[in-house]
Amino acid sequence: MTTLEKIVSLTKRRGFVFPGSEIYGGIGGIYDLGPLGVELAGNIKTAWWENIVRKRDNIVGLDSSILMNQKVWQTSGHVESFADPLTECKNCHLRFREDILPKDKKCPNCGKNNWTKPQMFNLMFKTHIGPVEDKASETYLRPETAQGIFVNFRNVVDTMRVKLPFGIAQIGKGFRNEITTGNFLFRVREFEMMELEYFIFKDQSEKDFDYWQKERMNWFISLGIKKQNLRFREHKETERAHYATRSVDIEYNWPFMEWGELEGIANRTDFDLTAHAKASGQDLSYFDEEKGKKMVPYVIEPSVGVGRAMTAFLIDAYHEEKDRIVLKLHPKLAPVKIAVFPLLANKPDLVKKARSIYQLLTTNYQLLPVAWDDRGNIGKRYYAQDEIGTPFCITIDFQTLEDDTVTIRDRDTTKQERVKIDKLAKTLEEKFS
Repeated sequence: MTTLEKIVSLTKRRGFVFPGSEIYGGIGGIYDLGPLGVELAGNIKTAWWENIVRKRDNIVGLDSSILMNQKVWQTSGHVESFADPLTECKNCHLRFREDILPKDKKCPNCGKNNWTKPQMFNLMFKTHIGPVEDKASETYLRPETAQGIFVNFRNVVDTMRVKLPFGIAQIGKGFRNEITTGNFLFRVREFEMMELEYFIFKDQSEKDFDYWQKERMNWFISLGIKKQNLRFREHKETERAHYATRSVDIEYNWPFMEWGELEGIANRTDFDLTAHAKASGQDLSYFDEEKGKKMVPYVIEPSVGVGRAMTAFLIDAYHEEKDRIVLKLHPKLAPVKIAVFPLLANKPDLVKKARSIYQLLTTNYQLLPVAWDDRGNIGKRYYAQDEIGTPFCITIDFQTLEDDTVTIRDRDTTKQERVKIDKLAKTLEEKFS
């Protein structure tokens, strides 16, 4: 059975994720990505960007600033409404989110059931711009990337000549001072988000909402998440954010909480553009040429955290077999695509030949990233690559020196095939296609 503890252990042991500031005892809800975590997260972001932006001719990208004028957050409603109910255990004096306490309301720390009256706690990190810390210099670290899209709406419309329906996509950091963090990368205070604001005609909102539900579900399935581990959940009216008329979560069957949010899809209506236009005095409308009049578009927003997506991909890929642990990551997501081994590290002819093949793959054919490994025995090297999800391992042995063939080992089946070196690149391209 896959548990979160096994995932945390693997990611630390193999260099995916490290606790933040670990040498000083860590810091709650903060994690650092190690060498393989950087690659995995980068592959997730690339897969998202290719699916959302590059395969569509009506969606463009943006990279807005983390720090914004404080009026942005006042206008968006975050200063007033972006809050969770905070309660304190009267016995151990630790604080928790009241709405996610256990059903028996016992304190997760001391086991008592004696709480203060809940108070709303704003989740935004406050900071100051400039040398003077006063009310006028206050601003916040953004809790979402969406507002950067809305305040740049006019800039994008004027420079890119886009026509409805169209989207603006963004990947970037977000910060939320969560009352209760936990479950690894599931709930953290600093994270990366992948968000799309898809601007549409009001009367098409239900049709477009349904379209993006299916698109986003299919994206996870196409990258290896088992269909039975995913479902939709419609938000009740009392759950929805203040700007939304409809919200649906794509939920994942997490091992630590059963079903819970993986990605959110919301109909934000015209709330944000209308509010920012009124507060700023700027025209954030769209001119509909067919009807010959201005209008404010509605917005469908699919939004997913990179870390939460990474956790789901790792859990779904994790397999324990008789004598090995293997991450059956989709090849697009695998942090290392190919590993090259000389059978024996103390045989100069094998090492020289293996190095030439490594250079062939990394330089001439750009099949990156390719790993080199000559440590320990060949079996341990295979199992180390299995644990990090490398789809294929290439071994150079004594037969290679005789007939210019190498073995390609498949991660999932462990089966090996011999291939001529001059056909190696083509064979690998076919396997990754």
